Amino acid sequence: MIVHLPAPHPLAWSIASSDDGPAIAELRADVLRAALQRLGRYDDGRVRERFLSAFVPHHTRVLRAREGVVGAIALRPAPEGTWIEHFYLDEGLQGHGLGSAVLQAITSTADATATTLRLNVLQRSDARRLYERHGFTLDHEDSVDVYLHRPPRV
Repeated sequence: MIVHLPAPHPLAWSIASSDDGPAIAELRADVLRAALQRLGRYDDGRVRERFLSAFVPHHTRVLRAREGVVGAIALRPAPEGTWIEHFYLDEGLQGHGLGSAVLQAITSTADATATTLRLNVLQRSDARRLYERHGFTLDHEDSVDVYLHRPPRV
């Protein structure tokens, strides 16, 4: 799925390269730390290792600032729809509408292409409310993750 992602100037999205992996892993550790600690599951090394073992640069876009990577998102095609994975924004960018703008661009494209969107968030994650505001509903959950989906709106 090809999506034009919005970014406030001077930030810009680009396709990730394999060299971006460590910076995204670091961003992931920062963004997920509080949620993983609430679940009693934060492990400083594992949070980075888990990302790096699943990182697919050509599915991933990075949001860049002068100081480096400040955001990331992966859109992975699958038979049951497109998976939104690794959606992280630096904490300084959160709460200003950028996440909503990115999701609006993705959901609009999904609607236009009749694509179901899927994702998972950690139990008790603040991000769940954001996804639910954009039409995602519960698919299933386990003790760690909540799986959400959003059928296309036609």
